[in-house]
Amino acid sequence: MSVTRKNHYVPQWYQERFFTPGKTTHCLLDLKPPTFKRRDGTAASGRCLFDSPTARAFVEQDLYSTFFGAGVNDEIERMFFGDIDRRGADAVRAFCGDDQGAWHEHFMDLFEFLDIQKLRTPKGLAWLRQQYPEIGRVSEKFPGAAQNQLMVEMQGIRMLNITTWTSGVREIVSAERAGVKFIVSDHPITVYNHAIPPSDARNRYPEDPSTALKGSQTLFPLGPDHLLILTNLEYARNPETNPDAKRTFARNYQSTMVSTIEFIKKRHLTDDQVAEVNLVIKARADRYVAGSRREDLFPEKVVSKSWADLRTTFLPPSDELYRFGGEMYASFENGDVYYQDEFGRTEKPREWLLKEKLKTPPRPRDYCPCGSGQSFGNCCRDKPAHLRTSWTEKSIRERNMMFMNALTKLFQLKTKDWDTIRREMTDDKIARMYRLYEALWPLETDLLALLPKPDGKMRSVYTGSLHPKLILEFALGAPLYFGEVIIQNPFLISRTLQEDKRPTLHPRKYRGEALKTLMTFFQLMPLVEAGLIILIPDPCDFDFHLRDQMMAMSEVRSRAIKFGPADDPRVEAVMQEDIRRTMLNMPKDFLAKRMLKMASDDEPIPMNTLVDLVEKMKVEDTLAILQEDSLTDGGQFELMKMAPNFEMAMYLAQATGAQIVTDSPFRWKELQAALARRHLGTTPTLIQLQRAIASTPVEFPVGHQAILSVFDNPLFREMGSLFRSAFSYTAKRSAENLKPNFEAQLAARFQRQRDSMKSLIARANVPAVAARLTTAFRFGGFQDNTINRLLLMSSSEHHLDSVPMATLIERWDTSPRADNAKSRVH
Repeated sequence: MSVTRKNHYVPQWYQERFFTPGKTTHCLLDLKPPTFKRRDGTAASGRCLFDSPTARAFVEQDLYSTFFGAGVNDEIERMFFGDIDRRGADAVRAFCGDDQGAWHEHFMDLFEFLDIQKLRTPKGLAWLRQQYPEIGRVSEKFPGAAQNQLMVEMQGIRMLNITTWTSGVREIVSAERAGVKFIVSDHPITVYNHAIPPSDARNRYPEDPSTALKGSQTLFPLGPDHLLILTNLEYARNPETNPDAKRTFARNYQSTMVSTIEFIKKRHLTDDQVAEVNLVIKARADRYVAGSRREDLFPEKVVSKSWADLRTTFLPPSDELYRFGGEMYASFENGDVYYQDEFGRTEKPREWLLKEKLKTPPRPRDYCPCGSGQSFGNCCRDKPAHLRTSWTEKSIRERNMMFMNALTKLFQLKTKDWDTIRREMTDDKIARMYRLYEALWPLETDLLALLPKPDGKMRSVYTGSLHPKLILEFALGAPLYFGEVIIQNPFLISRTLQEDKRPTLHPRKYRGEALKTLMTFFQLMPLVEAGLIILIPDPCDFDFHLRDQMMAMSEVRSRAIKFGPADDPRVEAVMQEDIRRTMLNMPKDFLAKRMLKMASDDEPIPMNTLVDLVEKMKVEDTLAILQEDSLTDGGQFELMKMAPNFEMAMYLAQATGAQIVTDSPFRWKELQAALARRHLGTTPTLIQLQRAIASTPVEFPVGHQAILSVFDNPLFREMGSLFRSAFSYTAKRSAENLKPNFEAQLAARFQRQRDSMKSLIARANVPAVAARLTTAFRFGGFQDNTINRLLLMSSSEHHLDSVPMATLIERWDTSPRADNAKSRVH
């Protein structure tokens, strides 16, 4: 079988729909005709308008070919697109008719075809390549490898727009009564937003306005006589709404329930209106447009409206909007009832998490509407709107403080110490605690809207063990060096677990886990309130598609990296403690008899003495359960939380403009593996600074009181500023434009500030532990195509292409390079 290397990015069957009856060509206009030199040396343009068969139109060599050595493969053209085109052709024909049964049958085929058609054009693939900088860099040296990667990613993000399109207003308008007919472009899926004209930077090739913006409308000619218009519901209902704000609940891969036969199909456009449609299609084309008549290809000759004024033609009739939106209920045979609101949310908004809309703009000294705890002048005032966190919902910090206030009342923290809390920890209190946390985090939470954006501020994403004894050492003190630190909350959202594992339903099984989680939360909260730590829930709890994709990626990656508890002595130590603690939960008599059996003393120990000894051991262990019979009814869940995992740490770092900081050798090994997977590798930078950082121990105060007692000193703010400069330098420069003097200055500056901080901690007489820092600065950074794919799937529009900096924190006395130095605790 011969290999197909001439790839039609606008299918030939679709082009044929625009033929005049009886003809086998359409009129093709080249908007960027080639130029040539005349004999006299002057430049002239080539032919730009001609009749063309489909074999010569909208075609490019090897657009979808994949390469394996010297071999060329065309399976994507023949098999992948072949199947989609076959079903798409049937769907387009069905929706040009009036058979609702055919609409229902071909509903998903139509939208699957639209989604891949938006991506498969040269413009669509250029946009996709732009989302994966590594592919662009690889293509310069290894074009075959880059093309193969691009085809993988094209298939990886298919169905990206389907939820947005199907959950909006669907209209098919007609040009059957008009003399002017619809045209087709080399990018047939046209996105029109009246607030974003072609001259806007957001429309610069290969960009298009996001379909998730309220005012974005998707136009697709089904043929010369029919045009599909897809409009977001909020904009259709209120055309004065902010057109470049994201629609409510903009979730790309959300499962949603829609009526497959609801299409508005009553409008017949005039000649002028069809010309206005064609003007928009032509304005958003890259190079070619085609149609059944030459006159239709020049709509600018008859249209005089501004870009914004064209919107009246695309608005669906208001008296037909009743077909869309509204609440839906579905009952199942097992008695379950499914609920969905008009935006696809499966539960109603929680009033206690919403904020009233501001009546007047905030003043510089006002509390910032984002909930950071800072004044507006020191927080959001100088940030562009797209880099601010949400002003309409309670912030992450505010929710954590609400939870802390609720726990204070539940456990009477103002009057009771930790031992009393443990003794009075009932199963009812455990269940209520998890229900309180769940109430603050609905499953439809848009976490990206609440997370900080890449705004130039120094921040870090911590990834490692969330055990209270381990997080105390380094994670709490990291803000002193690395700006605000994002840490995953140890609490679980009960409803994301299977019913037999939910702490709200089986609190007895979570007695030990509740104590560890509660202690970790209490340790973190003073720093959360101070704005040093951002304590976030697991992003996967709000996006099950993201979770499934992340877990699949993690499974593939983990096969290549083997790591056990023995490779991390800190983790192994706390795991052994947890095992011994679990033994203390065994029945006292059984445990005492076992201790007697193991004792080598000749003199017998009275049973009562052993029972008292076990009780004393439990009281002295601050994480031990003090209730009886904790191992009955299924035992205890023992969770070792290493969070977030590699994929989520990278995802969060790129989404928030942060470095990655870890105290886990395993996570560091995963980061190094990410560098090894880079086709072109990466270039280390700031070598002098890296050596200065690793040369001598750095002191980390232990505990929130110690950290807060020294944080206000300007020395610590200066250290954060130093790392911000290093981060920015690495992110914005390359190996071709180094600044040696700046690099040397950073290294010297770090040494001075580290020594000053060490003296300050000693004078403050606070507990501290000596650590070795290993910081990697890389041009090109830590990057993995799978992470960029996750960000695209999550509708992230403002994120870093890679993570330019990462830091490993180790105990100085156990570091392999410690040179016999000893860790000291003041």
